[in-house]
Amino acid sequence: MEIELTKVSSKGQVVIPQRVRERLKIREGETLAISTEKDWVVLKKIKNPLEEDLETLEEIKDAWKEIEAGKYKKLGSKEFLKEIEKW
Repeated sequence: MEIELTKVSSKGQVVIPQRVRERLKIREGETLAISTEKDWVVLKKIKNPLEEDLETLEEIKDAWKEIEAGKYKKLGSKEFLKEIEKW
């Protein structure tokens, strides 16, 4: 898993770094689902917005529930990152 840093503009815009866009094949105009919990923000690429929106949002909601339930507390940061890559 790559970790990149980015900043928020005065308009609230965030640039997704080029290497991440290339890896995920994110192109201009594509749809991303966004979810937040406490100080986390998660973006997920949506391949077909009309079919995947609700399913993707449910997956994100379920993942937050697992985190809040403490499922990953005993994992180190590398192991945790490997787990969230599965989502």
